[in-house]
Amino acid sequence: MPAPAPHPRNALSAALIALSCLLLPFGTLAAWAAYGLADTGRYVTTMAPLAADPDVRGTVAERVGDGVLSEVGPTLGAGSAHGAAMRPFVRDAARSFTRTEAFRAGWDAANRAVHDAVLHALRDSRTSGAPVTVDLAPVTARIKARLAHDHAPLADHIPVEHTEVTVLPAAQADRLRKGYHVLDAAAFWLPLAALVLAATGIAVAACRRRAVTAMGLGTALGGALLALSVALGRHFTLADLPDPAHRPAAGAVYDALTAPLRTVSWLLVALGLTAALASWLTGRYGPVVRHRRRTSEVAREAPY
Repeated sequence: MPAPAPHPRNALSAALIALSCLLLPFGTLAAWAAYGLADTGRYVTTMAPLAADPDVRGTVAERVGDGVLSEVGPTLGAGSAHGAAMRPFVRDAARSFTRTEAFRAGWDAANRAVHDAVLHALRDSRTSGAPVTVDLAPVTARIKARLAHDHAPLADHIPVEHTEVTVLPAAQADRLRKGYHVLDAAAFWLPLAALVLAATGIAVAACRRRAVTAMGLGTALGGALLALSVALGRHFTLADLPDPAHRPAAGAVYDALTAPLRTVSWLLVALGLTAALASWLTGRYGPVVRHRRRTSEVAREAPY
Protein backbone atom coordinates (compact mmCIF):
# COMPACT_ATOMS: atom_id res chain seq x y z
CA MET A 1 0.00 0.00 0.00
CA PRO A 2 1.56 3.34 -1.03
CA ALA A 3 2.45 5.84 1.69
CA PRO A 4 -0.02 8.68 2.11
CA ALA A 5 0.91 11.91 0.38
CA PRO A 6 2.11 14.69 2.69
CA HIS A 7 -0.51 17.20 3.66
CA PRO A 8 -0.19 20.39 1.53
CA ARG A 9 -0.44 22.52 4.65
CA ASN A 10 2.49 20.69 6.22
CA ALA A 11 4.61 21.24 3.12
CA LEU A 12 3.78 24.94 3.14
CA SER A 13 4.46 25.15 6.87
CA ALA A 14 7.83 23.45 6.49
CA ALA A 15 8.86 25.86 3.74
CA LEU A 16 7.82 28.93 5.75
CA ILE A 17 9.54 27.74 8.92
CA ALA A 18 12.73 26.85 7.04
CA LEU A 19 12.81 30.30 5.45
CA SER A 20 12.18 31.93 8.83
CA CYS A 21 15.03 30.01 10.44
CA LEU A 22 17.29 31.02 7.55
CA LEU A 23 16.47 34.71 7.91
CA LEU A 24 16.78 34.75 11.70
CA PRO A 25 20.61 34.78 12.04
CA PHE A 26 20.97 37.26 9.18
CA GLY A 27 18.36 39.52 10.76
CA THR A 28 20.11 39.31 14.12
CA LEU A 29 23.44 40.19 12.54
CA ALA A 30 21.94 43.12 10.63
CA ALA A 31 20.15 44.46 13.71
CA TRP A 32 23.34 44.24 15.78
CA ALA A 33 25.35 46.11 13.15
CA ALA A 34 22.72 48.77 12.45
CA TYR A 35 21.44 49.45 15.96
CA GLY A 36 24.34 48.32 18.14
CA LEU A 37 27.45 49.48 16.30
CA ALA A 38 25.74 52.59 14.92
CA ASP A 39 24.93 53.93 18.41
CA THR A 40 27.84 56.20 19.37
CA GLY A 41 27.07 56.20 23.09
CA ARG A 42 26.78 52.43 23.20
CA TYR A 43 29.95 52.05 21.15
CA VAL A 44 31.95 54.31 23.48
CA THR A 45 30.56 52.49 26.52
CA THR A 46 31.54 49.14 25.01
CA MET A 47 35.05 50.31 24.18
CA ALA A 48 35.65 52.10 27.51
CA PRO A 49 36.77 49.01 29.51
CA LEU A 50 39.44 48.30 26.90
CA ALA A 51 41.38 51.28 28.22
CA ALA A 52 42.42 48.96 31.07
CA ASP A 53 43.28 46.00 28.83
CA PRO A 54 47.06 45.35 28.93
CA ASP A 55 47.28 44.43 25.25
CA VAL A 56 45.40 47.55 24.18
CA ARG A 57 47.45 49.78 26.48
CA GLY A 58 50.68 48.29 25.17
CA THR A 59 49.70 48.83 21.55
CA VAL A 60 48.55 52.40 22.18
CA ALA A 61 51.73 53.22 24.10
CA GLU A 62 53.85 51.85 21.27
CA ARG A 63 52.00 53.79 18.58
CA VAL A 64 51.89 57.03 20.59
CA GLY A 65 55.58 56.77 21.48
CA ASP A 66 56.51 56.22 17.84
CA GLY A 67 54.38 59.18 16.82
CA VAL A 68 55.96 61.51 19.36
CA LEU A 69 59.47 60.40 18.43
CA SER A 70 58.76 60.89 14.74
CA GLU A 71 57.65 64.45 15.48
CA VAL A 72 60.67 65.25 17.66
CA GLY A 73 63.22 63.35 15.56
CA PRO A 74 63.82 66.07 12.94
CA THR A 75 64.33 68.63 15.71
CA LEU A 76 66.88 66.50 17.57
CA GLY A 77 68.67 65.12 14.56
CA ALA A 78 68.94 61.47 13.66
CA GLY A 79 71.25 59.49 15.92
CA SER A 80 72.04 62.48 18.18
CA ALA A 81 72.74 62.10 21.89
CA HIS A 82 69.59 64.07 22.69
CA GLY A 83 67.54 61.69 20.58
CA ALA A 84 68.95 58.64 22.34
CA ALA A 85 68.28 60.25 25.72
CA MET A 86 64.76 61.25 24.75
CA ARG A 87 63.65 57.80 23.59
CA PRO A 88 63.37 56.07 27.02
CA PHE A 89 61.59 59.11 28.46
CA VAL A 90 59.01 59.02 25.67
CA ARG A 91 58.48 55.24 25.99
CA ASP A 92 58.11 55.39 29.76
CA ALA A 93 55.84 58.42 29.61
CA ALA A 94 53.60 56.77 27.02
CA ARG A 95 53.31 53.59 29.10
CA SER A 96 52.70 55.59 32.25
CA PHE A 97 50.13 57.73 30.49
CA THR A 98 48.03 54.68 29.55
CA ARG A 99 47.47 53.99 33.26
CA THR A 100 46.04 57.41 34.06
CA GLU A 101 42.54 58.86 34.13
CA ALA A 102 43.66 61.28 31.44
CA PHE A 103 44.31 58.37 29.08
CA ARG A 104 40.90 56.86 29.78
CA ALA A 105 39.27 60.21 29.05
CA GLY A 106 41.35 60.58 25.90
CA TRP A 107 40.51 56.99 24.89
CA ASP A 108 36.79 57.71 25.16
CA ALA A 109 37.16 61.01 23.31
CA ALA A 110 39.16 59.41 20.50
CA ASN A 111 36.66 56.56 20.11
CA ARG A 112 33.78 59.01 20.06
CA ALA A 113 35.51 61.18 17.46
CA VAL A 114 36.34 58.22 15.21
CA HIS A 115 32.86 56.74 15.52
CA ASP A 116 31.16 60.07 14.81
CA ALA A 117 33.36 60.65 11.78
CA VAL A 118 32.75 57.19 10.32
CA LEU A 119 29.02 57.27 11.02
CA HIS A 120 28.66 60.73 9.48
CA ALA A 121 30.50 59.57 6.37
CA LEU A 122 28.33 56.47 6.04
CA ARG A 123 25.06 58.34 6.43
CA ASP A 124 25.86 61.45 4.40
CA SER A 125 26.05 60.72 0.67
CA ARG A 126 27.50 64.19 0.09
CA THR A 127 30.84 62.93 1.46
CA SER A 128 31.17 60.49 -1.43
CA GLY A 129 34.68 60.39 -2.86
CA ALA A 130 36.30 61.83 0.28
CA PRO A 131 38.26 59.89 2.92
CA VAL A 132 37.11 59.71 6.54
CA THR A 133 39.48 61.70 8.75
CA VAL A 134 39.74 62.68 12.43
CA ASP A 135 41.88 65.18 14.31
CA LEU A 136 43.95 63.55 17.07
CA ALA A 137 45.62 66.75 18.26
CA PRO A 138 43.95 66.51 21.72
CA VAL A 139 45.67 63.18 22.37
CA THR A 140 49.05 64.61 21.37
CA ALA A 141 48.43 67.56 23.69
CA ARG A 142 47.81 65.21 26.62
CA ILE A 143 51.07 63.34 25.94
CA LYS A 144 52.96 66.61 25.70
CA ALA A 145 51.55 67.77 29.03
CA ARG A 146 52.54 64.46 30.63
CA LEU A 147 56.11 64.74 29.31
CA ALA A 148 56.38 68.33 30.51
CA HIS A 149 55.13 67.31 33.96
CA ASP A 150 57.87 64.64 34.11
CA HIS A 151 60.48 67.25 33.03
CA ALA A 152 61.38 65.31 29.90
CA PRO A 153 63.95 67.05 27.69
CA LEU A 154 62.48 69.15 24.87
CA ALA A 155 58.91 68.23 25.82
CA ASP A 156 57.84 71.83 25.27
CA HIS A 157 59.06 71.61 21.68
CA ILE A 158 56.68 68.83 20.70
CA PRO A 159 54.33 70.37 18.10
CA VAL A 160 50.60 70.02 18.69
CA GLU A 161 49.06 70.49 15.27
CA HIS A 162 45.57 69.77 14.00
CA THR A 163 46.66 66.92 11.77
CA GLU A 164 43.92 65.07 9.92
CA VAL A 165 44.43 61.33 10.31
CA THR A 166 42.75 59.14 7.69
CA VAL A 167 40.53 56.48 9.25
CA LEU A 168 39.01 55.14 6.03
CA PRO A 169 40.27 55.71 2.47
CA ALA A 170 37.76 57.21 0.05
CA ALA A 171 37.24 54.00 -1.96
CA GLN A 172 36.63 51.91 1.15
CA ALA A 173 34.31 54.53 2.62
CA ASP A 174 32.19 54.55 -0.56
CA ARG A 175 31.85 50.75 -0.48
CA LEU A 176 30.90 50.76 3.18
CA ARG A 177 28.36 53.54 2.59
CA LYS A 178 26.47 51.42 0.06
CA GLY A 179 26.54 48.42 2.37
CA TYR A 180 25.40 50.52 5.32
CA HIS A 181 22.23 51.66 3.56
CA VAL A 182 21.37 48.05 2.68
CA LEU A 183 22.13 46.97 6.24
CA ASP A 184 20.02 49.75 7.69
CA ALA A 185 16.97 48.51 5.76
CA ALA A 186 17.72 44.84 6.42
CA ALA A 187 17.97 45.45 10.17
CA PHE A 188 14.25 46.24 10.26
CA TRP A 189 12.79 44.02 7.55
CA LEU A 190 14.71 40.77 8.08
CA PRO A 191 13.71 40.22 11.74
CA LEU A 192 10.14 41.27 10.92
CA ALA A 193 9.98 38.88 7.97
CA ALA A 194 11.40 36.04 10.08
CA LEU A 195 8.76 36.63 12.76
CA VAL A 196 5.88 36.79 10.25
CA LEU A 197 7.06 33.68 8.41
CA ALA A 198 7.42 31.74 11.68
CA ALA A 199 3.95 32.72 12.88
CA THR A 200 2.41 31.90 9.50
CA GLY A 201 4.24 28.59 9.26
CA ILE A 202 2.95 27.51 12.68
CA ALA A 203 -0.57 28.76 11.97
CA VAL A 204 -1.02 26.87 8.68
CA ALA A 205 0.50 23.60 9.93
CA ALA A 206 -1.81 20.61 10.22
CA CYS A 207 0.05 19.67 13.43
CA ARG A 208 1.09 22.87 15.15
CA ARG A 209 2.96 21.09 17.91
CA ARG A 210 5.33 19.57 15.38
CA ALA A 211 5.67 22.95 13.70
CA VAL A 212 6.66 24.54 17.02
CA THR A 213 9.19 21.77 17.58
CA ALA A 214 10.67 22.31 14.13
CA MET A 215 10.76 26.08 14.66
CA GLY A 216 12.54 25.63 17.98
CA LEU A 217 15.16 23.32 16.51
CA GLY A 218 15.65 25.66 13.55
CA THR A 219 16.06 28.64 15.86
CA ALA A 220 18.66 26.78 17.90
CA LEU A 221 20.51 25.80 14.73
CA GLY A 222 20.45 29.40 13.50
CA GLY A 223 21.85 30.63 16.82
CA ALA A 224 24.63 28.05 16.70
CA LEU A 225 25.53 29.05 13.14
CA LEU A 226 25.59 32.70 14.21
CA ALA A 227 27.97 31.91 17.08
CA LEU A 228 30.17 29.95 14.68
CA SER A 229 30.17 32.88 12.24
CA VAL A 230 31.33 35.25 15.00
CA ALA A 231 34.17 32.88 15.90
CA LEU A 232 35.23 32.49 12.27
CA GLY A 233 35.01 36.25 11.77
CA ARG A 234 37.40 36.74 14.68
CA HIS A 235 39.87 34.26 13.23
CA PHE A 236 39.91 35.80 9.76
CA THR A 237 39.95 39.38 11.09
CA LEU A 238 43.04 38.75 13.19
CA ALA A 239 44.70 36.69 10.46
CA ASP A 240 44.46 39.64 8.05
CA LEU A 241 46.38 42.01 10.35
CA PRO A 242 49.80 42.83 8.89
CA ASP A 243 51.50 43.05 12.30
CA PRO A 244 51.06 39.93 14.48
CA ALA A 245 52.07 41.95 17.55
CA HIS A 246 48.80 43.88 17.35
CA ARG A 247 46.57 40.79 17.26
CA PRO A 248 45.99 40.53 21.04
CA ALA A 249 44.77 44.14 21.16
CA ALA A 250 42.64 43.68 18.03
CA GLY A 251 41.22 40.49 19.52
CA ALA A 252 40.21 42.36 22.67
CA VAL A 253 38.46 45.02 20.58
CA TYR A 254 36.68 42.38 18.46
CA ASP A 255 35.53 40.49 21.55
CA ALA A 256 34.17 43.66 23.15
CA LEU A 257 32.23 44.68 20.05
CA THR A 258 30.77 41.23 19.37
CA ALA A 259 29.92 40.37 23.00
CA PRO A 260 26.21 41.29 22.55
CA LEU A 261 26.07 39.25 19.34
CA ARG A 262 27.54 36.20 21.05
CA THR A 263 25.07 36.58 23.91
CA VAL A 264 22.12 36.77 21.52
CA SER A 265 23.34 33.76 19.53
CA TRP A 266 23.51 31.53 22.62
CA LEU A 267 20.19 32.94 23.80
CA LEU A 268 18.65 31.81 20.51
CA VAL A 269 20.13 28.35 21.04
CA ALA A 270 18.71 28.15 24.57
CA LEU A 271 15.27 29.47 23.64
CA GLY A 272 15.02 27.26 20.57
CA LEU A 273 15.95 24.09 22.43
CA THR A 274 13.63 24.98 25.31
CA ALA A 275 10.70 25.54 22.95
CA ALA A 276 11.41 22.31 21.05
CA LEU A 277 11.74 20.28 24.26
CA ALA A 278 8.58 21.78 25.77
CA SER A 279 6.62 21.06 22.60
CA TRP A 280 7.89 17.47 22.47
CA LEU A 281 7.10 16.85 26.15
CA THR A 282 3.58 18.25 25.88
CA GLY A 283 2.99 16.07 22.85
CA ARG A 284 4.19 12.98 24.65
CA TYR A 285 2.97 13.57 28.21
CA GLY A 286 0.46 16.42 27.90
CA PRO A 287 -3.13 16.34 29.21
CA VAL A 288 -4.59 15.63 25.78
CA VAL A 289 -2.35 12.59 25.36
CA ARG A 290 -3.18 11.34 28.85
CA HIS A 291 -6.90 11.75 28.14
CA ARG A 292 -6.57 9.77 24.91
CA ARG A 293 -4.70 7.01 26.70
CA ARG A 294 -7.33 6.76 29.42
CA THR A 295 -10.10 6.71 26.82
CA SER A 296 -8.30 3.96 24.90
CA GLU A 297 -7.80 1.90 28.07
CA VAL A 298 -11.46 2.26 29.03
CA ALA A 299 -12.53 1.21 25.54
CA ARG A 300 -10.36 -1.91 25.69
CA GLU A 301 -11.66 -2.89 29.14
CA ALA A 302 -15.33 -2.34 28.28
CA PRO A 303 -17.33 -5.61 27.80
CA TYR A 304 -18.82 -6.30 24.37
